[in-house]
Amino acid sequence: MNSRQRKTLNAIFKDPILASVKWCDIESLLYAIGAELSEGNGSRVRIALNGVRAVFHRPHPEPTTDKGALKSMRRFLIQAGIKS
Repeated sequence: MNSRQRKTLNAIFKDPILASVKWCDIESLLYAIGAELSEGNGSRVRIALNGVRAVFHRPHPEPTTDKGALKSMRRFLIQAGIKS
């Protein structure tokens, strides 16, 4: 994991939840920690990591992820055994 991916992981676990994390940075982090991503219908992205599966929507038209999605991503990472 490089320093940018580490910053993204820290941003996901930061309180209060940030509204400035870009989805492309989250995808980069997920690939770095070994997650499998596959395309779903529309803007859906299926993610599998350490036996845990989830479906997220890519944000559009803005590149930043909203607070609710970041909170869900945090929950997903915790369930998959990833801590900040």
